[in-house]
Amino acid sequence: MTKMLQGSNILGHERPLVIRISFTTCVLTTVCLPLLGLIACVLISSVFHFEDSTGTHCQVPNYLPSISASISLSPECHIWRFCIGLHSAPRFLVAFTYFKFYKTRFASKFPESPLSCLNLAFSISENLGLLLLTYVSSSETYFVHKEGFVLFIISSLIYMLITCRLWKAIKKYSLSPEDAKSHHWKVRFLLLNISFLAFAGFFYWKHNMYCESGSYTLFAVFEYLVVFSNMAFHLTAVWDFKSREVMVISSSEDKNF
Repeated sequence: MTKMLQGSNILGHERPLVIRISFTTCVLTTVCLPLLGLIACVLISSVFHFEDSTGTHCQVPNYLPSISASISLSPECHIWRFCIGLHSAPRFLVAFTYFKFYKTRFASKFPESPLSCLNLAFSISENLGLLLLTYVSSSETYFVHKEGFVLFIISSLIYMLITCRLWKAIKKYSLSPEDAKSHHWKVRFLLLNISFLAFAGFFYWKHNMYCESGSYTLFAVFEYLVVFSNMAFHLTAVWDFKSREVMVISSSEDKNF
C-alpha cells in the first residue's frame, strides 16, 4: 500500500512531501517485475519466434526456448531489460535493509557479523550478474553473457546459503513464529534451487555431449524452475519486514530529495 502525505502551508513554509510504501508492496513489486517479464518473453518467443528461439546447434527437436534465447530476441529483450532495470534499484534497497537488520542483530557476534558483510557483497554481486546477462544478450557477446550468468548463479547460491545460516541463528533466539516460518521456507527454496540447478546442468551436458532429442527442452524447464525458486527465496522478505515501510521525504526549502 502506498500513501502520499503533504502538510499545509504554515507561515509561508510548505511541509515536506512524504511518500510511504509498505515493505511488502516493495518486495512484491520487485519480485513480480522479473517474473512477469520472463513469462511474457517466453510466451512471445514460443508463439511468434518459435523456430529462432528453440533452434539448437545440432538441429535436434526442441520444444521450449531457453531463457537466454527468449530474452535475446526483439521485442522480448526490450521487455526483459525494462523489467530488470526497474527491479534492480529496489533489489539494492532490500540488500542494504537486510544488512542493517543483520548488523543490529549480530553487532559483535562471530561468525554472524562477518557473514552479514559477505551476505551484502554476494547480494550486490547477484544483482550485478543479473544486470550483466540482461543487457548483454547471448546473441550479442556470448562470452560476456555467459560470465554474467555464472556470476549470477554462483552469487545467488552463496547468498542463499549465508542467508539460511543467519536465519538459523535468528530462529534459535527468536520467539516469533514468523522468523521460524521464514527460515523454514528459505531452506526449502534453497534445496529446491540446488536440485533444479543440478538437473538443468545435467540435461545441458547431455544435450551438448549426445544431442539427444528433448534434452534441451528439459534443460529449459529446469532453468525456469531455478529462476522461479530463486524468486520465491527472495519473496520470503515479506515475512521478514512485513511491518516496515519505505519512506521518501522531499524538502521544500533546499529542493533536495
